[in-house]
Amino acid sequence: MRGLLTAGLWLSFAAPASARPRRFTDPDLDAALVVDAASGKIMYARNATATRHPASLTKLMTLYLLFEALRAKKIALETEIPVSDLAASQPRAHLRLKAGTTITVENAIKAMIIQSANDVAVAVAEAVGGNQGVFVVMMNAKARAFGMKDTYYNNASGLPDDQQITTAADLVILARHLIYDFPQYFPYFATRSMRWRNGEINTHDNLIGDYPGVDGLKTGYIDESGYNIVTTVLRGNTRLIAVVLGGLTPERRDQAMVRLLDEAFAQIVPAKP
Repeated sequence: MRGLLTAGLWLSFAAPASARPRRFTDPDLDAALVVDAASGKIMYARNATATRHPASLTKLMTLYLLFEALRAKKIALETEIPVSDLAASQPRAHLRLKAGTTITVENAIKAMIIQSANDVAVAVAEAVGGNQGVFVVMMNAKARAFGMKDTYYNNASGLPDDQQITTAADLVILARHLIYDFPQYFPYFATRSMRWRNGEINTHDNLIGDYPGVDGLKTGYIDESGYNIVTTVLRGNTRLIAVVLGGLTPERRDQAMVRLLDEAFAQIVPAKP
């Protein structure tokens, strides 16, 4: 029997009464939300407006502002972005970029989505905003314009910062803008790997290519947030956007997401008897 979503922190399967359900998220960091992207209908919600740390989900806003710069022709996919000392000094995950080198905008997009590269995020912030401080102001202004009332950014990468907060509800808003405002760039979120130097870098998002219809968006982790993910799935004419925050491990976070999506699609297309 397929697992059913319960009202708290648990996702469980039919089992003997003596069996204990498995915990998928940290109670102090947990949140989840599933919505129909077109209508905004909420299919499932849990702690959806509780403030949480976004971790590398921050890069979704960094990417949005980069896409805006591309649309305005202030920058092009082949533009070489310079790498500053600050960008090169960012801790992992990173591409180990060296100060004084460059990376193309297209590779920067892929590196932020696939590798969640912090050095690349800072390089992009400096290229678009002039410096990371100005770029952060731009990030917060865009969040306010979108109605992301419980989100505040203090860096472009999502590295630990007590002031950097968001909610599952705000992340759905941002994901929806990425999907519908930039259909020409959104396919990058489905990229499963990229060639870099002499190697291949695979995506951190294991649901891409594994769960039917997933075509984005992003994962994130810091100790203060647990394992986070924003996912969108397109099946037929139905697109769902879903968020899971506070996963105990990447695997349990992904399992929680799969069960949320299974239940949401079951509401749309009833299972056959």
